[in-house]
Amino acid sequence: MSPTMREGLRSETAVQCVIEILIDSQDGLATVGERLQDLTLKRYFFAESLLRARFIDQLEMALRLRGLSRFQEKGSAAATLHRTWARIKSRLMAGDHTLLVSAEQGEDAVTEVYCKALETCLPMSIREILAAQEAHIELVHEFVKTERDRPACVGKAARKTAPAG
Repeated sequence: MSPTMREGLRSETAVQCVIEILIDSQDGLATVGERLQDLTLKRYFFAESLLRARFIDQLEMALRLRGLSRFQEKGSAAATLHRTWARIKSRLMAGDHTLLVSAEQGEDAVTEVYCKALETCLPMSIREILAAQEAHIELVHEFVKTERDRPACVGKAARKTAPAG
């Protein structure tokens, strides 16, 4: 196998890993959104879940343009276990803060996969898509951390503006 073919396979594998974590992320954000009590945060998490679906579509389209037509259709078993544990914790241990902790952990995982993918040799068109998506995900990550650390007594009027989805 030529070095170019190996690089192509590595880049496809890296993008497939991103798609897999985005599937997990989309489901995780929707799960958190369903369970949050704060309506503003609930809407935010649902909007971000929909945006992750668009991110998946962008990457699949970029891969189709490169001749790949089969994609990972499901997330990982580890993420499913994480979401199940988050649901149990949210029922037993007071809701929103625990959910935001779990969401922040999920965003850590997403950020890590994007960083690893961007370290591989990628076609410029895919690198640009991943870089733009990663920038948004970093904003979301910071927002989730800020909300997680916000005291419950602070009113909604003091809430920072969420990154637009």
